[in-house]
Amino acid sequence: MLQLDETIFLMLEGYGWLPGLRRRTSRPVVHTRLMGRRTAGLCGPEAARFFYDETHIERHTALPGLVKSTLVGQGAVHTLDGAAHRARKAMFMSLLTGEGVPGLVAHTTEAWDEAAGSWGRVVLFDEAAKVLTRGVCRWTGIPLDPAEVPDLAFDLVAMVDGFGSGGPRNWRARLARERREIWLADLVRRVRAGEVIATAGSALDVVVRHHYLDGEPLDPRVAAVELLNILRPTVAVCWYVTFAAHAMHRWPHLRAVLRAGDADYAEAFAQEVRRFYPFAPFVGGRAVKDLSWQGERIAAGSLVLLDVYGQNHDPGLWEQPYAFEPQRFVDRRIGAFDLIPQGGGDPDTGHRCPGEDITVALLRALAVRLARLDHDVPDQDLTISLRRIPARLASGFVLAAARPAVLESRASSLPG
Repeated sequence: MLQLDETIFLMLEGYGWLPGLRRRTSRPVVHTRLMGRRTAGLCGPEAARFFYDETHIERHTALPGLVKSTLVGQGAVHTLDGAAHRARKAMFMSLLTGEGVPGLVAHTTEAWDEAAGSWGRVVLFDEAAKVLTRGVCRWTGIPLDPAEVPDLAFDLVAMVDGFGSGGPRNWRARLARERREIWLADLVRRVRAGEVIATAGSALDVVVRHHYLDGEPLDPRVAAVELLNILRPTVAVCWYVTFAAHAMHRWPHLRAVLRAGDADYAEAFAQEVRRFYPFAPFVGGRAVKDLSWQGERIAAGSLVLLDVYGQNHDPGLWEQPYAFEPQRFVDRRIGAFDLIPQGGGDPDTGHRCPGEDITVALLRALAVRLARLDHDVPDQDLTISLRRIPARLASGFVLAAARPAVLESRASSLPG
C-alpha cells in the first residue's frame, strides 16, 4: 500500500505528530514513511520492551546524520551495538558508581550557590546552563578558566537545541560540536603526552585510558565525542531546571512543599518534571529482521520509532496524564519500561541513557534550591511550543530580585 511521507507533518506538529498519527489509525503499529524510509511507530511499556531487545532493533544504523552531527557525535556509544556497545557503556557506568553521582551533585550545587549570590535579574535557562557547565567540568577534571564558562555553556546548549531542526539552529549546533571536539581531542592528546595531568579516576582520566575491543586506545576525536557525551547531557538538565521553575510558578503550592526539603518528595517532583514536560519526542532504531508486533508485520530494515512523549502521557499508564502531580511518584516503583523520557530498559547493558541517575539527582537538588530562592517573576512569555523540538520555555524564565538560597538556608539555621 502506498504510504504518504510524513516528514513535513513531523516538522509542523512536533511532539504531537506520532501520538496524533497513532490516534487516527487506532492500530498497535503505525505504518508510515519518514524521509522516504518505511517507518513503524510503537507505544507502551511492552512496546518499549520489544524495542530495546537487540535481537529486534539496532540503533547504530538508525540515527540520522542530523542527530549524529549535532547531538551525539560520530563514533559515540549511541551508535554502537552488541559487545562494542556494552564495553563502551561500561566505561560510562563506572563513573556513576560510589561517589560518582553525589560528587557531581556536590560540585554543581556549590557552583549554584556561588552564582546565585550575584544574580539579581537573570534568565534562569542561561544561568542554569552555566552553573551545570562549571559543575560538570570540575567533576570530570576538565580544566576550564571561569572566563570560558559562558562560551562552553552556549556551545553545549546549542548541540542539544539543534538536534531536532534544520536551518540556523542546526548550523549553530554543528559549528559548536566541531569547535568542542577539536578542543577536547587536543586535551586528550596533551594528557596522553603528559602535558596535562588528569586526576586518577576522573572522567577525563577514564575516557583517555579507555580502549576499543581490539586493545587500541580510543581515537582522540572519539574520546572527545564521549567526553562531550558527559558534558552535553549534564548541561541539558538546564531544560528541566527551567521546566521545574515553570511548574513551581504555575502551581505555587509545590514550591512550599519543596522548600521543606523532603527528599522523597523532591525525587517525586523530579520524576514528574521528566514525565510531564516535553524533551525527546521519540527514539528510533532499525528492524534487524522481519518482525511481528501484536499481529502487525514490521519489515526488516524499517525505521522503528518508540513514542516517548505519547507513552509519558498515556492515560492507560498514568492517571490524569496532563495534570502535574508529583504525588503519583511517591512510594511508586517505576518499571524499567514505564517512564521513558531518557529511554527504557537496563542502563547497564542496554541503550537507556546512563546519565539518567545524574539527571534525576541534579534536578532533585536544584529544584529544592530553586524553591528556596526568593525571587519575583516579571511579565514574560511563559509558553512552551510543542511544535519546537526540543521544546523550550519561550522566555527562558526570567527571575527578578533573586536572593540566593544559601542565605535563606543559613538564616533558617540561626537559633531563635
